[in-house]
Amino acid sequence: MKREVDFLVIGSGIAGLSYALKVASHGKVLIVSKTTTSETATWYAQGGIAAVMYNPDTHEKHIKDTLQAGNYLNDENIVRITITESTERVKELIEWGTHFDKEESGRYSLAREGGHSEYRVLHHQDSTGAEIQRALTEKVYAHPNIEVLENHFTIDIITQHHLGKIVRRTHNDIQCFGAYILNPAIGEIDTVLAKTTLIATGGAGNVYQTTTNPTIATGDGIAMFYRAKGIVDHMEFIQFHPTSLFNPSDKPSFLITEALRGAGAVLKDLKGKEFMQRYDQRGSLAPRDIVARAIDSEMKLSGNDHVFLDARSIGEREIMNHFPGIYAKCLSVGINILKEMIPVVPAAHYICGGIKTDEWGQTSIKNLYASGEVAATGLHGANRLASNSLLESVVFSHRASLHAIELAANTSIQNNIPDWNAEGTVLNEEMILITQSRKELQSIMSNYVGIVRSNIRLKRAMDRLSIIHQETEVLYERSVVSTEICELRNMIAVAYLIIKFASQRKESIGLHYSIDYPPLH
Repeated sequence: MKREVDFLVIGSGIAGLSYALKVASHGKVLIVSKTTTSETATWYAQGGIAAVMYNPDTHEKHIKDTLQAGNYLNDENIVRITITESTERVKELIEWGTHFDKEESGRYSLAREGGHSEYRVLHHQDSTGAEIQRALTEKVYAHPNIEVLENHFTIDIITQHHLGKIVRRTHNDIQCFGAYILNPAIGEIDTVLAKTTLIATGGAGNVYQTTTNPTIATGDGIAMFYRAKGIVDHMEFIQFHPTSLFNPSDKPSFLITEALRGAGAVLKDLKGKEFMQRYDQRGSLAPRDIVARAIDSEMKLSGNDHVFLDARSIGEREIMNHFPGIYAKCLSVGINILKEMIPVVPAAHYICGGIKTDEWGQTSIKNLYASGEVAATGLHGANRLASNSLLESVVFSHRASLHAIELAANTSIQNNIPDWNAEGTVLNEEMILITQSRKELQSIMSNYVGIVRSNIRLKRAMDRLSIIHQETEVLYERSVVSTEICELRNMIAVAYLIIKFASQRKESIGLHYSIDYPPLH
């Protein structure tokens, strides 16, 4: 079936929903959600959203912190745009119904997280993302121009390749005409044609064994964009959150927000001794890459599979008011954080690279935008400053909406797009092949392309991955399309890009740390 819309939005987190609300008064909007609108990385975001709200904080301080955290590989122009527009975008979230915590005086209660020089993180207890998602979802479903397709999977964006045209590798002449959308419940693939398309599919944490990302985060947006010969960037910079709850049965791993350390929690080894001061003078409030490597080092030296986060010095009132979700989760697995230390372990958390975009969210493919974790705007550089990601999403979804509204008004829908060709495929009953390949890929990435890397590990990872890739392509070519086989292909593509970019980076900087290239300082 063919459908036509003005604005196609792939993804239903903060980036996709905020963009949809901006463009909806200018045309018909279709949002495609892989599962439900509540199952997004935004929903799982605990800590908050960083923005300059009050003195003595300033935009310049926030800019400096962001550049320093990113090891100055950031695009300074993009950093300045993001930070200077931060306050207005946060005020907009508030106008849309988001409730951030306030002090008795009526001022917003601001937290401080690792790498920040001031208290500037707005939050809603320890479930900020869920509160933002709630407010945006209510607004979206109330808008008459927005339709949401839940439990639908985007297979590929449509470009000249699907018209049988050969596209030169200059990237300048590729156009996006929409996307092929699978309805897994009935096995049908719709052709959705659009004047403009936004990819807002989030991250790719599930290429690793342990991740704080929801299970849907399989790098779909980056992979489909790369297959269309779009330009990606900074794929080597994978942020591992230092503190996820050590509970191997949890999928995804439960995040212990950095704000808990901002409130006074301290990292300790299994003997109860602090260790972070040996790695950085900022101690437990050092940036995430430093903290994650320190924990990784402590675990390797001791042979233990976790360390502890001690929050017992934080008062009960503070815990109950600001971290009730963490308290409840830990209690559910037998840990009273008021009296006991929390076992924690690093987990894949955020990809700083992705689809390369400009200051208006434009990609190298015409009529196609990207926003959120899927995009490489240049804001993060080699490492993301805590709580800058939700901010990045609203800033660049806003800027993309301004550009897309103007573009859509002067763009026609391409009508000569063929439907999806499933000729010659058969129903694949070998699900074991897909699940086993997925496990092998996650093992390869976790063991060889994790927090600490080396040339030999990266080569071994690429050699192993190439075998899985070849096997999967054979399976894909002869099988009826399913979410599972598409996710596996996407994860392989993203894993390949991470390894490729990591192999090209001949230095240790930010989130990319290689034992073959010790840092200069």
